[in-house]
Amino acid sequence: MKIPHLNFASSSLVCGALLLGSCAKKEPAVAAKAVAGEIPVVAVAKTTPIDLSQGMVLTAEFRPYQEIEVMAKVSGYLKQINVDVGDRVQAGQLLATLEIPEMNDDIGRSKAMLDRASAEVTHAKEELARAQTAHEITHISFLRLKEVSEKRPGLVAQQEVDDSHSKDLVSEAQVAVARSNEATARRQVQVNESELKRMNTMYEYLRVTAPFAGVVTKRYADTGSMIQAGTASQSQAMPVVRLSQNNMLRLILPVPESAVSTVHIGQNVDVSVPSMKRTFPGRVSRFSGKVSLATRTMDTELDVPNPSLTLMPGMYAEVKLTLQNRSAVLSVPIAAVDRPEEQSPGKNTGKVVVVTANNRLEFRNIELGLESATMVEVLAGLNDGDLVVTGTRAGLQAGQEVKPKVVDMNAGKS
Repeated sequence: MKIPHLNFASSSLVCGALLLGSCAKKEPAVAAKAVAGEIPVVAVAKTTPIDLSQGMVLTAEFRPYQEIEVMAKVSGYLKQINVDVGDRVQAGQLLATLEIPEMNDDIGRSKAMLDRASAEVTHAKEELARAQTAHEITHISFLRLKEVSEKRPGLVAQQEVDDSHSKDLVSEAQVAVARSNEATARRQVQVNESELKRMNTMYEYLRVTAPFAGVVTKRYADTGSMIQAGTASQSQAMPVVRLSQNNMLRLILPVPESAVSTVHIGQNVDVSVPSMKRTFPGRVSRFSGKVSLATRTMDTELDVPNPSLTLMPGMYAEVKLTLQNRSAVLSVPIAAVDRPEEQSPGKNTGKVVVVTANNRLEFRNIELGLESATMVEVLAGLNDGDLVVTGTRAGLQAGQEVKPKVVDMNAGKS
């Protein structure tokens, strides 16, 4: 009696399971049919005229506008140094003082020689005056004897007239010699004055001053160090300090050959410093005017003002050079354009999916122009206000009905 009861229960359970399974299979089929009947939504962008620019990003390292090793003009011991690393100095500011004891003796000797030459000038003047006075007397005597001899011949012997004439000529020669001696003495004074001036100039070189305003970036010597004169390229000549002008920095950019023609003096650029996450204004100030044969680039220098010394030499910077600018050109996002694997020479084409006025898809070939980082110019194939699909285009077919969802095209403006 128990066994038939168990078989009946099992049959009931099996039937229930079959009914549930049949219902479960029918529900997904109905849902799938409902989904298949829905119109897909696609992201689109409206073509509209915008300003486009094309550029390239170049990386360079900041350099000081000027940087020198400050050398001493004369050899001597470092008596005092007034600056250290990091100090800001002004043009003409005293950096260090040298000591050369024997130079004071040389200046004293030069002064003594100048005094002696001045005394010789005074003596030469007196000798010239004496010679001129003697010449005047002898000349007057000669003229009187000559006049008497001419008016009353025989009264004065000719020998006496000749002797007076001879004395006149001798006195005249003595005047010329005295005048020459005076000129020589004056020239000697000039020589001694020049020598004293040179010594005073050399004495001024004991004061080592800053040639321009800047920052001391390195200090080489301490008090008491022997400093050699930096008048020639020699290994033993040790600088006093290194001075760097950092209120204006340089950037030397290697501009590719293809972009050389777009670079011009006075061009304003934005200089981005990634480590500081800031942008600074820069200006193209000079370029070499020659393309390097090794790198096919032209060195182009930018000046970047740095009045607060926020930027430091050695920092890396990125510069975007604008190569082309177009105003109010019809553009679409690059993401909306499918490009062929191979292009015909001189052609730049692509394909887009357009949503027509009746919300149907249409595939169009377009001609492309200027391209920025996110947008591309459309030269032909689209009109102002056309809707192009920007999202995934896999599975889309021509003539298919869709629901367009317009995205903000200005987010991709460049």
